[in-house]
Formats: sequence, structure tokens, C-alpha cells
Amino acid sequence: MKVVRSSRELRAVLDVARSAGHLIGFVPTMGALHDGHVSLLDAARSKSDVVVLSVFVNPLQFGPSEDLAAYPRDESRDIDIAERAAVDVLFLPSVEEMYPEGRATLVSVGALGDLLEGADRPGHFVGVATVVAKLFNMVGPHVAFFGQKDAQQVAVIKQMVRDLSFPIELSIEPTVRESDGLALSSRNRYLSIGERQQATSVFRALELGARTLTEEDPEAAEKKMWELLIAEGLEPSYTRVVDPDSFGPPHPVGPVLLVVAARVGTTRLIDNMVVSRVGDDANRSTIPEEA
Repeated sequence: MKVVRSSRELRAVLDVARSAGHLIGFVPTMGALHDGHVSLLDAARSKSDVVVLSVFVNPLQFGPSEDLAAYPRDESRDIDIAERAAVDVLFLPSVEEMYPEGRATLVSVGALGDLLEGADRPGHFVGVATVVAKLFNMVGPHVAFFGQKDAQQVAVIKQMVRDLSFPIELSIEPTVRESDGLALSSRNRYLSIGERQQATSVFRALELGARTLTEEDPEAAEKKMWELLIAEGLEPSYTRVVDPDSFGPPHPVGPVLLVVAARVGTTRLIDNMVVSRVGDDANRSTIPEEA
């Protein structure tokens, strides 16, 4: 595995791969790697010749009251996991490498970036779109791999790729869960033993919402998800049923996306579930269902 820290060295390494006709797969992360990230790396290995992993805790996507300083970092552990996952190139840029002094350009995706997570975390998706656009330019991948757990992030990146004509295929991989349904997340390590048990309510709320949609309308599903989270001692930010692509109100037919954000103690968790309904047009949404 080649470890590089500058975009110049990264491009030099990958230019050789491109000249040899190799397909480059890319997995961007903020580190604190877990089995969910490994599943993305496995997918990249199966679908590309050269696997590139980036680890960068992006300050632009953290608000002033969020956990940038406390965000888990363990470079040596991430390097070990990357080696075991057969990563070919590990990119570990500094903040100065990603955001040189005097930088002024930001990437916004408009209304989509202002909904739900964007409303709760103003500027978050500007930070996400900006860093992903920079990484795409630095790596120049043929295929980039993202997890379904961050569904609104996926929608934002899809829109950015369309709008800015990036010649990149996006491969969206299923959410990886613990046996009790909790979605894997780097933030799970913040949870105490008791909070870890409470956190399973997030997935149970999604299951309840999905069951409710078989007989009742989206508003009823949203209400029941909210009530379950409150009853379990969580502090919900939102429980919504939305269109999987626009994150606006769902269409009368076609798949819908259930999205939940809630605090367990001081830890904010997000999760989602794609639900198919009678009369679905399977080709309308580009977001795959949960595995």
C-alpha cells in the first residue's frame, strides 16, 4: 500500500495507473474506520483495479457547536485497516493541503442542501460538496463508493456530479448494521453502554414507519416514528418520509425514503430506510433499497 499526503504525489501515483489502463475506485472517508467503510473498500476492490482511500476530517462540514475537535481520529489504526482491506493508495492530506491559505471557492447544491440535515446543520452540505469535489479532482476516479446510511449526502453528491459534469460513476452500497439493527457509524463509539442500547430505537423507529406506511399515510408514519423515539428517551431532530432523490414530499407512487435523526445523550445519529410501495416504478429512483 502506498501512503501519500500531497495531491502532487497522489496524482503522480495515479497517472501511472491510468496510463496502464487501470480502473480507479475511490472511497472518501473521515477516518475512524469501521466495518461499514471496509464494505465500501470491498466493493471498490471487486469493481476496480486500483483502490484509493482518503482519510480527511473535513472542518468545513462541522458547525461551530459541533464535535470537530472531539471527532475520533486514529491514523495508525486506519492505516492498519486499510492495509488489511488491500487498499492500493491511502491519501492522508492535511487541512493545509486541502484548503490552502486564501481559498475562497465553495460548492453549493441549492435547496437540497438546505433541507433536513442541511436545516439542522447550516453549511454542512456546502462543506461536503466542496471537499468531495476537491477529492474528485485530486483522485480522478472512474468509480466512487458511498454508503446508503448517509442518504442525503448521497443525493447531494449525485446532484453535484450531474450539475458539474464529473465523469465519475457513483456506486451506492447498502448500509451495514449490527445484529440489532444499529447502523455502523464512527460516532457510535461516543455511546455509553446504556446509550448503545437506546440507540437501537432509531432502527426500530424506521421499521415502525415502514409498517405504518402499508396502511396509513406518510404523516402517520412520521408521527409514530417520533413518538417511539421520545418514548425510548431519545431527542429526535426529525422523522420524515421523503422522495429519495429530492428529499421533498414523496410522490403518490414509487419508493419513499424514511429518514430519522436523533440524539442519544450528546451523540447525534442518523439513519434511513427505502420503502417500496404498491405501484412503484422501480426505475424512478436511483437510490437502492436496503440489503
